[in-house]
Formats: sequence, structure tokens, C-alpha cells
Amino acid sequence: MTRILFAAVLAAFLLPVAPAPVQAGPIETACSRSDRSNGNRALCRCIQSVANQTLTRSDQRRAARFFRDPQRAQDMRTSSSTRDSAFWTRYRAFGSAAERHCAT
Repeated sequence: MTRILFAAVLAAFLLPVAPAPVQAGPIETACSRSDRSNGNRALCRCIQSVANQTLTRSDQRRAARFFRDPQRAQDMRTSSSTRDSAFWTRYRAFGSAAERHCAT
């Protein structure tokens, strides 16, 4: 009986500590699927890590679309919309941070 109780207590302490499965974010997924990544998963993971620190999830989803359609980035950069300009400022800061942090 003591062994069962000990095992139950041990399991209760270990279960919350077990690592959760890692899910790729939108930028990592887009990077991995792009033809420009050349299969460099470590680089894509690094870029996603920087995105997690500098962009909201909404901004990440928006930026991930640039991998499929680079023209979208150009259109946003030249847009006169205040919302697009604010996003572009955040996106450029993210790009600079990713370049510094993920350079190999």
C-alpha cells in the first residue's frame, strides 16, 4: 500500500513538470515551408523565437504570409494606412532583432 501511495504522490509531482509538446509558430511554419529556407530548421526556430519576443500572434500570422507572397510585404511597406505603417515598424524591428540573434 505504501508503494502505491508513494507512486501516486511521485506521479502527481512529475506530471506537471513533464515538458509539453512544442508547437511551431506561424513564422517557423512558413519559414520551414518556404523554398528559401533550404531545410534550415534551426534558423526557422530561431526566427520564431525572436518573433515570440517581439511580435504579437496576430502580427506573426500577418508576417508569415510574406513567405508565401513577398509582394504582400512590398504592398504593406508602401501602404499609406496608419495600421500598416505601425505594423511595418514592428516588423522591421523584428527583422533587425532576428538578424542579430539568428546570424550564423
